[in-house]
Amino acid sequence: MEKLKFERPVINRINAGVPDKFGMATTVQPISHIDEVAVQDLLEQYGSPLYVLSEKTIRDTYKEAYSAFKTRYPKVQFAWSYKTNYLNAVCKVYHQEGSWAEVVSGFEFEKALANGVPGSKIIFNGPDKSKEDLERAIELGALIHIDHYDELYEIMEIAPKIGKTAKVAIRVNMDTGIYPHWDRFGFNYENGDAWTAVNKIMPDPNMELVGLHTHIGTYIMTPSAYGIATAKLAALAVRIDQKYKHNIKYIDMGGGFASKNTLKGAYLPGSDTCPSFDDFAEAITGALINSDIQYDHTPTLFLETGRALIDDAGYLLGTVLANKRLLDGRRSLIIDIGVNNLFTSFWYEHHIVPARIKQFDAEDTTIYGPLCMNIDIIRAAIQFPVLEKGDQVVIKRIGAYNMTQWMQFITYRPKVVIIDIQGNSHIIRENENHETMNALDRIPEHLDNIQL
Repeated sequence: MEKLKFERPVINRINAGVPDKFGMATTVQPISHIDEVAVQDLLEQYGSPLYVLSEKTIRDTYKEAYSAFKTRYPKVQFAWSYKTNYLNAVCKVYHQEGSWAEVVSGFEFEKALANGVPGSKIIFNGPDKSKEDLERAIELGALIHIDHYDELYEIMEIAPKIGKTAKVAIRVNMDTGIYPHWDRFGFNYENGDAWTAVNKIMPDPNMELVGLHTHIGTYIMTPSAYGIATAKLAALAVRIDQKYKHNIKYIDMGGGFASKNTLKGAYLPGSDTCPSFDDFAEAITGALINSDIQYDHTPTLFLETGRALIDDAGYLLGTVLANKRLLDGRRSLIIDIGVNNLFTSFWYEHHIVPARIKQFDAEDTTIYGPLCMNIDIIRAAIQFPVLEKGDQVVIKRIGAYNMTQWMQFITYRPKVVIIDIQGNSHIIRENENHETMNALDRIPEHLDNIQL
């Protein structure tokens, strides 16, 4: 028997996954269907890459969130956060469910009006409201959330000229014990700035202070922070009542609820650590109920959560373009989904799986997009099955921000489809092409002709 040749041992660095005493967990569950519609059929019909939204998931998630709050507090009103996903079909689903509109720009205000939302059911947030925006908001009776003194003074000038009372709230930032402390937006609670703003608004006959608003941050994993914020807004409402005998009509707790996505650097997946709607509802409604606000003047609780309502409903389908080996021997996969389509890949470790698995052996893999730039990385390190050119992949939980923060860069933006409750798919945004990309371009006459 021939003696085996000596091979020196090799220590391989672990780049993906967390080993336990049983070794590396490499089981990957494919996603072959979305709401019983085959991924392969969707890609064949609409092309790759492709955004897919589940109407059923949107409605089910909304009902779950609404129930969590409504079963704990008598007066609850959601307002859909347009910046999270302002595709008209998506907004219409939320409006059908009873959600108002929350907008942060004149552009979004126009979209909400065009979608049939009355001005009186539009919450207008954000630091950039033009004079024209404010005039229109006052005319239509929108709820204007004042962000800074310059905006406050401008409303003081505009409202008398229009001859209508401006319905306003102030945005309040505060210390809720979380980091970072968002103090960029609104008036600070602790230093008395918010109280000063109230005292400027209340004597003005052309403004009615109807609400108090806060938005403490984004992807908040600590429900108790909302309890602290709610208690502070409630205390401010009580103080207003004591001084001015004026009852605030609503308290708006904004959004920022975490979705089940996993943040980069997190030890455990977001699906295991993300608080539930019940957790957030318990913290917020508990603080309101236990406040000193008089029962017969109970304010409406407004909520503007976006990410937690829509993330689970979104999928991004794509196709493998190539396999390559990196210098250190690891496998890399190139797919037709880039960071221009998946902006949230800069802060999430997105859940990506094959549409079907031919072999179950997984390798430490880096998944790249198709863009000619080194930062186009969808997953830097993941235990992934070996796929071939033409195989299909599915990325889960991409419903929030990716269809508003997407970029036209190097590749055209693809189609977006929605699968309705009956399992039928509909195009809700067409893909870009050469014609649409050049529709707004203008060429000066002296550049019209070229000679090469």
